[in-house]
Amino acid sequence: MNVIYFPDDSRPADWRSPVLALGNFDGLHRGHTKIIDRVARAASEHSLTPVVLTFDPHPTRIVRPSKAPPLLMTPAQKFEGLARAGMHGAAVVRFTPEIARWDPETFVRTVLVDWLGVGEVWVGANFLFGRDRSGDFTALRELGAAYGFRTEKIDPVRYKDFVVSSTRIRRLVADGRVDEAAALLGHHYFIDGTVVHGDARGRGLGYPTANLETANELLPPHGVYATVASLGAANHPSITNVGVRPTFGAGLPAVIETFLFDFSGDLYGSSMRLWFMQRLRDERTIDHADALRAQIDADCARARSLFERISL
Repeated sequence: MNVIYFPDDSRPADWRSPVLALGNFDGLHRGHTKIIDRVARAASEHSLTPVVLTFDPHPTRIVRPSKAPPLLMTPAQKFEGLARAGMHGAAVVRFTPEIARWDPETFVRTVLVDWLGVGEVWVGANFLFGRDRSGDFTALRELGAAYGFRTEKIDPVRYKDFVVSSTRIRRLVADGRVDEAAALLGHHYFIDGTVVHGDARGRGLGYPTANLETANELLPPHGVYATVASLGAANHPSITNVGVRPTFGAGLPAVIETFLFDFSGDLYGSSMRLWFMQRLRDERTIDHADALRAQIDADCARARSLFERISL
């Protein structure tokens, strides 16, 4: 997927009257994929180019930094998901304090019209833009009529009694309710990272673990989780401890340690994607090695029981 940045890059010549999905798209949840699917379909119907426009950094980090949330995805993860969903390209606005002061018309004229030459723009029903979030869908539609592009919106996607949103998903992940977060995302929450050397305590217990170093901002709270570790095209059921390992003493740094079931091999330096399936228990201090080994046995048995009921 071709990725361009405003104001540095020009629109590629093969982006023909882009049909644009406009938003932050953090997490690429069910509401986002509804917009993406509609944009891909509209572009295909008219032989146009499906493109997503997003922002870096997240605008909240500029206008309200003290309230900026940890993101559900890295930029690389977002672009990967958008490409898989059928987007031909991504246009990224490098969000600055100056851009934050633009009124809605300045944003539309400068970015959507002069930079991208859009033919059609799709947003979520609650999309807001421009200085002090003063522009809404109605303003965007009126500006589109004035500048010659069509504007459409997608109604919110609901799950049970509430609207699917990145904010709600962040709250669920932060609470350890990763299975509920998956229902809103449309996929299990995951992080990417590189396997690094640890202190080999798990190996001494008969449970060698892969220690994951990640750039993802949002981790579930300390505890033990049933997880799936993806190494290339292979998926391995596993359990993961996120935490400070209080059994081994106070003041230790937080780590992400994963034990892959029925796996042997050297993983150091490998890239790994870790999918969080379900929280098994809180992290807690265990008195001695035999008790810790028995607890890990129980954790593995519970996770294996879960994996027997679900498809990887």
